[in-house]
Amino acid sequence: MRNKVLWILFFGVLMAALDIAIVGPALPAIQQSFGVDERALPWVFNIYVLMNLIGTPLMAKLSDRYGRRLIYVIDIALFAAGSLTVMLAPAFSFVLIGRAIQGLGAGGIFPVASAVIGDTFPPEKRGSALGLIGAVFGLAFIVGPVIGGLLLMLSWHWIFAINLPIALALGIAAWGTLPAQRRHLEAPFDWVGMAILAVALASLAFGLNQVDTNDLLGSILSLAVWPFLLITAVLLPIFWRFEARAQDPIMRTSLLSTRQLRLASTIAFGAGLGEVAVVFLPLMAVAAFGVTESRASFMLLPLVFALFIGSPTAGRLLDRLGSRTVIIGGTALLAIGLFLLWLLGANLVAYYTATVFVGLGLSALLG
Repeated sequence: MRNKVLWILFFGVLMAALDIAIVGPALPAIQQSFGVDERALPWVFNIYVLMNLIGTPLMAKLSDRYGRRLIYVIDIALFAAGSLTVMLAPAFSFVLIGRAIQGLGAGGIFPVASAVIGDTFPPEKRGSALGLIGAVFGLAFIVGPVIGGLLLMLSWHWIFAINLPIALALGIAAWGTLPAQRRHLEAPFDWVGMAILAVALASLAFGLNQVDTNDLLGSILSLAVWPFLLITAVLLPIFWRFEARAQDPIMRTSLLSTRQLRLASTIAFGAGLGEVAVVFLPLMAVAAFGVTESRASFMLLPLVFALFIGSPTAGRLLDRLGSRTVIIGGTALLAIGLFLLWLLGANLVAYYTATVFVGLGLSALLG
């Protein structure tokens, strides 16, 4: 039974994680279909990640109250509904609505999966089970762009259509397998904290998306940017203090008093920046080299091979040299790759070389 539970969780997390990596190759085709400018296009990715961030604490808390099975199936259903909305979108605004719904559902899949493992597996087996679930994200970023390129040979709509039968099968399997127990909690749900966090994250995402890299200081000082950044700067300390006093907070701020957790969060943030760069590499290839969207996806194969080679190598180095050396080395490789893309990205040799550095760096940090 535990193995069945683990595979249901594995494929649910994989489905959600793939929709971050798989969309990158489709961005040029979506742009062409709806005539979207470059400033609006990143919102296909941004709104998914934003709602993912909001959905993570929300769905995790709801699963504490109403049971893992119910919330996990709701998350899968939301993800499928969002996929259907994007697939049938008559206008770009519906693409964003669908991606928001997808992101909200996807945001709950991973934390609920982790909670199910904590409820189902004995302590001595939780580490390996959580490791398998965590490895899904690396796998998604390895195979996502390539799968996206293959589906683009049919149409960009297939990137979202393929989620529907998978979500249906997962929902049925999860309802019949996952534990359904729920906890009775006296403390009220932290809706105020959730609302403050949602507004702060939305303001930050909108403000940063309006920044013009050609006029960094001028755009930050414009009315399109600084008010939203100010809202975020004001709300985050309020959120922190409110959560410290809440009976059942959305986020337990006391956890960040642990040095190891702060370090792990910083590393995860840095690796996330690299993952974001990977999502937009196919779009960069289309603009720089004039290739088709599907071919642009296959131009990431050097990065894929670097991840495959780097992941086991990083594991062995971790045992021999320790985490500090591997983390510093991975960060340096990722920084070199991103710097080369920024400086020489229009050169084909430099592009391929940079993707190898990015792949090796990510393999060390994600591992």
